[in-house]
Amino acid sequence: MPGYKYDLFISYPRRGTASKWLLTNFYPWLVDFLVDEIGYEPKIFLDKGMHRGVHWPSQLENALRHSKIMVAVLSAPYFTSKWCMAEWDSMQAREELLGLASPQCPQGLIYPIRYSDSLAFEEEGLRRSWWDFKGLDNPGAGYQDTREWHSFQQKVRQCAQDLADLLEQVPPWQSDWPVITRPDPVLPPPPLLPRFGS
Repeated sequence: MPGYKYDLFISYPRRGTASKWLLTNFYPWLVDFLVDEIGYEPKIFLDKGMHRGVHWPSQLENALRHSKIMVAVLSAPYFTSKWCMAEWDSMQAREELLGLASPQCPQGLIYPIRYSDSLAFEEEGLRRSWWDFKGLDNPGAGYQDTREWHSFQQKVRQCAQDLADLLEQVPPWQSDWPVITRPDPVLPPPPLLPRFGS
């Protein structure tokens, strides 16, 4: 079916604590605050797991192609994940096609959330402004009982307000949105363990 299916596509690494923080704290509040802003439940693609028998790479490609904005949760593992970088490169190729994230139109369709330090970020990641959640990146469920919780909620609310504004300005959907070829192999084999005496 042509057209947008999702308001947001959330791109995040599975390694490290960013996924725990996203699922436990950031995502539920982002959804609630977006409802406050736009008046309806946003359609968000968040790969938490797929039904049995679904071809995983095709599902991700299809969801990204039909999403208005990509929210990227940045951490060092993000830039070492072939899947995250394929998602980033796909959305960046769409921006180039539309002339976005350029000197003529600086706003892009990649919406970065800085989860942890930027020392290992790729150059492309460093060139974009982001919402900075470093220091508000506690992945635990008990985070809401801490002193920083109010600051965290306020920042998520600001993100939701900003995203609500951007969602109204997204260019019309096109059937030829580029999708960067998925990594091959899909799941890299584990490294061989070193053996003594060999």
